[in-house]
Amino acid sequence: MPFKTVEAGAAGQPLAGRVAIVTGAGGGLGRAHALFLARQGARIVVNDLGQEAADQVAAEIVAAGGEAFGFAASVTDEQAVAAMIVETVSRFGRVDILICNAGILRDKSFAKMSLDDFRLVVDVHLMGAAVCAKAVWDVMREQKYGRIVMTTSSSGLYGNFGQANYGAAKMALVGLMQTLAIEGEKYGIRVNCLAPTAATGMTEGVLSGDSLELLNPSLVSPGLLALVSEDAPTRAILCAGAGHFATANVTLTQGCYLGAGDQAGEALVREWDAVADRVGEIVPGYGFTQAERELASAGFEAPVMAQS
Repeated sequence: MPFKTVEAGAAGQPLAGRVAIVTGAGGGLGRAHALFLARQGARIVVNDLGQEAADQVAAEIVAAGGEAFGFAASVTDEQAVAAMIVETVSRFGRVDILICNAGILRDKSFAKMSLDDFRLVVDVHLMGAAVCAKAVWDVMREQKYGRIVMTTSSSGLYGNFGQANYGAAKMALVGLMQTLAIEGEKYGIRVNCLAPTAATGMTEGVLSGDSLELLNPSLVSPGLLALVSEDAPTRAILCAGAGHFATANVTLTQGCYLGAGDQAGEALVREWDAVADRVGEIVPGYGFTQAERELASAGFEAPVMAQS
């Protein structure tokens, strides 16, 4: 499939010529993302469940001199998402950026939460992101360029009361990001996570009124530029809110070799503080790092896992 090349744009528009799809962009944080990326020069596909909401945001972008169109589709609907990608390539010639922002909340304590609500939240957040990433994956591989941003959350990274379903889905997105970044590296595809704190319909009743005033979604969206630009990192977790930015990491401590056999259990209880000591902890380059370290500690040289 021939893809349109990206031409340099006007100064101050680092994403000129790029094509970005933003899911759940009919309002809230997704709308802020779409407007911000458009101001950076990207052509925008505004996805939302409702066509009217998507069209309204697209119209805002067009009125400001940008290019955009709205496309109504549930991120869990594989056929609808596939049709959105076909329409995007037909209109704009390529897909450079995917922002997986769509999501829902069904907050309750785990004791009171139904498994239906657990499955629904996981389906929208995790499977919705997987469906969208899968739909753009071959396009990005063929054009040797892609930027994908998953939306994780402090609820997944660190936990929050009443959000077992949401937290599980959000941490699962970190795992999806880690693997897609490894698999996409040789194709020029970089995959990152954004953990936003923003005043939206999803956070009403969760955060105090005073804090909500400081957490305008537009203060999060600028963080996307670092995650989707030409020089973007890959496998980063960016935390953003109220104009503050930080990164989070999944780390591995140095640990201790405690020997083989049942006695290792009692040894672990005794040596827990040493095993959990964070001095010298690392951010592994890939999952097999854990096994390599464990085997080396036991006196064996572990082979590096083949990447295919």
